[in-house]
Amino acid sequence: MSIAPPIEQVLAESDGVHSALSNKALASRVDVSVSEALVLGLLNQGVKKFFVILGHGNTDLGEVLRRYSSVGLISVASFRNEIEMTHAATALRWSTAEPVAVVTSIGPGALQALSASLTDSSNGVGVWHIYGDETTLDEGPNMQQLPGIGQGQFLKLASQMGHTYQLHTPEAVTECLRRGSVVTNHPSRPQPFFVLLPINVQPTIIPSFNLERLPKKPSLLVSLAPENQLVEAADALGEAKRVVIKVGRGARKCGQSIMALAEELNAVVVTSPSSLGIVPSSHPRVMGVGGSKGSIAGNYAMENADALVVIGSRAVCQSDCSRTGYPSVQRVVNINADVFDATHYNNTFSVVGDVGGALDGLTSQLKSSTRSRDDAWLSECQKRRAQWREFVAERVNAVRLFDPSWNQEVLNQPSAIKLALDWATKNSFRVFFDAGDVQANGFQLCETDSEDWFYTDSGASYMGFASSAILAGGLANEPFYSVAIVGDGSFVMNPQSLIDAVHLGVKGAIVILDNRRMAAISSLQEAQYAQDFATADHVAIDYVAWANSVSGVQGLWGGTSASELTEALSAAETFDGLSVLHVPVYFGSDDRGGLGAYGRWNVGSWVAETQGMFLAGRL
Repeated sequence: MSIAPPIEQVLAESDGVHSALSNKALASRVDVSVSEALVLGLLNQGVKKFFVILGHGNTDLGEVLRRYSSVGLISVASFRNEIEMTHAATALRWSTAEPVAVVTSIGPGALQALSASLTDSSNGVGVWHIYGDETTLDEGPNMQQLPGIGQGQFLKLASQMGHTYQLHTPEAVTECLRRGSVVTNHPSRPQPFFVLLPINVQPTIIPSFNLERLPKKPSLLVSLAPENQLVEAADALGEAKRVVIKVGRGARKCGQSIMALAEELNAVVVTSPSSLGIVPSSHPRVMGVGGSKGSIAGNYAMENADALVVIGSRAVCQSDCSRTGYPSVQRVVNINADVFDATHYNNTFSVVGDVGGALDGLTSQLKSSTRSRDDAWLSECQKRRAQWREFVAERVNAVRLFDPSWNQEVLNQPSAIKLALDWATKNSFRVFFDAGDVQANGFQLCETDSEDWFYTDSGASYMGFASSAILAGGLANEPFYSVAIVGDGSFVMNPQSLIDAVHLGVKGAIVILDNRRMAAISSLQEAQYAQDFATADHVAIDYVAWANSVSGVQGLWGGTSASELTEALSAAETFDGLSVLHVPVYFGSDDRGGLGAYGRWNVGSWVAETQGMFLAGRL
């Protein structure tokens, strides 16, 4: 009696599950474990990359992954930290659209991955999260499960973060796969999807499992906005004279349509940190970033507009000055695929549906109507745009200031970031930022006419994201060189990326701007209370030596001048692996140290004024 070959061997010789079924290479009914059914289902949806940290909570799933990777059906990359691994998965899906699954054990590992999923969720990135979970027989506390009495403790916790499915019943695996595919591939707002795999359920055999029931990746499109909404929105803009358009990341690939609408409305355009590049920075109507850490031009436009057109934005607190960013706006037109985002502001005419189609439809409606316009509006904003560019040019002109922590003159952050950004754009490298002063200075001075090279975690601002994100470059189908520009505080959150970069064959650079403190918080404390507290320790760290202690990593001293940093960046460019550049930067009371703040924020000593303004406003 012949023995049927393993499923993975059959699939390795076929073009996917459904192809193997149609050509009778594979029987439609097979006995498989829950772990194998899950892997088959993910493979059937195009998920072929698995980022793993294996433990006692997922040994059975790990064995299935070993078998399927051994025949080339999937790739499995191992990591040293679940937060780092999740950030790398987020960066891969975000920058390449390649689907990926994060696999962790039970307990602390799952908690770390769950924490890092904030970045997936906040930035709308669809990543599969597969965690080990406590056994279903309830025979006693499982080591590393959440403590306490009650069923489904981790299910309750994970469900607060997003869509979660506990595979308590083996036969429900197909429904789990269907829901997860919709969540991670949602057409307007993808999210992480959490699968909880009880330890004892993973090896459970599902007899005569029907492979025909494995769901494929869905083909999902956002519907077109109703015409009556477009008509109402056009009518609402009829009396507007000073229009500002605020662009969020939900407007991806719609830059040309946005600028056509701006021309029709004689409007100016303001971006959020996550939407840089959607509209060209060089266009005379684009004022740059606006918000609590915005710009002279961007914030002027927000403060003085009488009408607001929101496109694909969630209106995060810093992006709209805690809902006080538009004090003169009388009415809002909000174009969004998400109904909650589309109705965020009061006095709103919502256009809910496909953003690109809505933009073209609204522009068409406006062409057939007559409107008031203020011809001085564009010129007023352009004066502020010129003022902002002159201001930035002064702050990035290789400015060196004396810093007592370094006991010498060092570069200010804008100068160092500008050098790194110019180097990255010249070489078409992808750039990642995570949190803090470095992030703010980065998005304030970044000017670009193209999408998909500048990534900043402006949703969660998760410290350690950027230095982990560069790992994605070595794991992509088409590997790429990427640059993480981070502060010293962010880097030490996930330094194990140095080891994993060598392990995974990554080429890239981590530029560490070191002011020996959490400068964003120090600056905030000084602005609000005239004192900084518990945000600095002044411990000297030799990041060059640290990097060089890892075989295969190149540590470089970035120096204290523009010429030294330029030389270090050139050395990184030619190195076949990961380079780490240690760059001392200034922190202090000299205004030339940064690019400043231009809006409001509902934190600390500013709360009463900001909240009072919000409650007295129209929006």
